[in-house]
Amino acid sequence: MSEVTRTEEQSNFITDMHTNVGSGERVISSVAGGALLTYGLKQGGIGGTLMAILGGGMLLRGTTGHCNVYSAMGVNTNDDTPEGTRKSPYNRRLLSGRIHVTKSIVIDKSPAELYQFWRNFENFPIFMRHLESVTNTGDRTSHWKAKAPLGTSVEWDAETTSDVENERIGWKSLEGSDIPNSGVVEFRPTSNRGTIVKVTMIYEAPGGKFGHYLAKLFGEEPEMQVADDLRRFKSLMEVGFILKTEGQTSGREPMPAKSRPATA
Repeated sequence: MSEVTRTEEQSNFITDMHTNVGSGERVISSVAGGALLTYGLKQGGIGGTLMAILGGGMLLRGTTGHCNVYSAMGVNTNDDTPEGTRKSPYNRRLLSGRIHVTKSIVIDKSPAELYQFWRNFENFPIFMRHLESVTNTGDRTSHWKAKAPLGTSVEWDAETTSDVENERIGWKSLEGSDIPNSGVVEFRPTSNRGTIVKVTMIYEAPGGKFGHYLAKLFGEEPEMQVADDLRRFKSLMEVGFILKTEGQTSGREPMPAKSRPATA
């Protein structure tokens, strides 16, 4: 290969900006890259600088939809790649990975009381801090909107897959969701009239294990979120308000009157 040809190929490789990254990956790259860039700049030093550089690269990848590494590997995960164009030999969810979360807690209330409150999904934002809203759209369907890093949000539609009164409620996201997920909550009576509330969730983690560790870095770890949600749910159901431990001037957050369970 002549020097002229080699130089021309190198120039084409550097300036080539065709879209070869799928829409899902672009969103994740933008969010994760922006978070890393911000965090790195705040940290300073060599480590912070390296993190900021990595974040800037991911942000550029998400913004332009082009990845030079993919180009070098012959990978294309773009959903809109024209027919006849070589697509990626890899799974389209190249950066995805299933994460399994299981958490449980004992609440001094009957399964019936807890089931009735949980069955109305619109109650969830009361004790699930990461949720902005849940809207019931049908007998078995609902629309969810959750908070994401850097002031962004993700949305999805879900359907109830199983509903056994006072025992369990199962759900799954519908096709096309930003973060595919499914789960079940079970209400198991204890010998002292309390209830074991067990939540099991499986979701498609953006960025796979990398995204999982990145979430830990920014305090967005799913296991911790579910555990915190269950603790707030316990407080809400047992004493009628959520204890606050995050520096608020008030130590309690009362339950909205319309959401309070009926007393016997």
